[in-house]
Amino acid sequence: MTKKHTVRSADNRRRGSLAVRLILASAATLAIAGCKTTDDPTRVAGWTLVDSSQRHPILVSQEPTTHLIRVSRNANGLTASQRAQLLNFADHYRVTDSGNSRLVVTVPSGGANEVGAMQAVGEIRNILRDQGFGESAISVEAYNAEGQADAPIRVSYLRYIAEPPQCGDWSTNLANEPTNLPYPNLGCSQQRNLAVMVANPADLLGPRSETARSGERRDQVWGKYVTGQPTGARKSVDERVNKDTSN
Repeated sequence: MTKKHTVRSADNRRRGSLAVRLILASAATLAIAGCKTTDDPTRVAGWTLVDSSQRHPILVSQEPTTHLIRVSRNANGLTASQRAQLLNFADHYRVTDSGNSRLVVTVPSGGANEVGAMQAVGEIRNILRDQGFGESAISVEAYNAEGQADAPIRVSYLRYIAEPPQCGDWSTNLANEPTNLPYPNLGCSQQRNLAVMVANPADLLGPRSETARSGERRDQVWGKYVTGQPTGARKSVDERVNKDTSN
């Protein structure tokens, strides 16, 4: 065997050994990559990047609010206390509902106090009408009293309620967050406070409708404009600016 042939065989052995080492290193890398998992498999980037109002939504629903008025068979309308309670209930309706549902007056039928209840309902409608409730905002229905002696008149409406989200998910280690994505509990406290403090939960569903304009002043200004009179409001002597012309 020549020296040249010996050198060539040694080179081939070195190349074979290097190829084997490369194959083994690649296999080890693939094995490690196959065993690696994400830091948190429950975290989805698209979900964590959405707005907090979507991650922690406020659920708005409706539930009935009912005021009971009991009248006897010999009653002739409402008592002073019942009128005051009805007015208070109507004020509460305006604050918590703002016209999103109708007032439903349910009258007992077939009971011993049916005649007295019908007289009371007439007074209820007059009181509500005096408080600014139109006919379209009041609905009168009947229900079977099943012979009860003092079956109540029910005045009710559907009230919007806001159910706040449940917070407290601190599963993420905020001291070590390499992905720099919002943690699960981010924004939940703001959503919960909003649901608890909102005066009318219906505002969370959309803007309120516009109320009718007050046209008294507009009619006066337009009438003066048509007749060529000054449209500005008159000022009293005390409201006018006194100009000192002595100098």
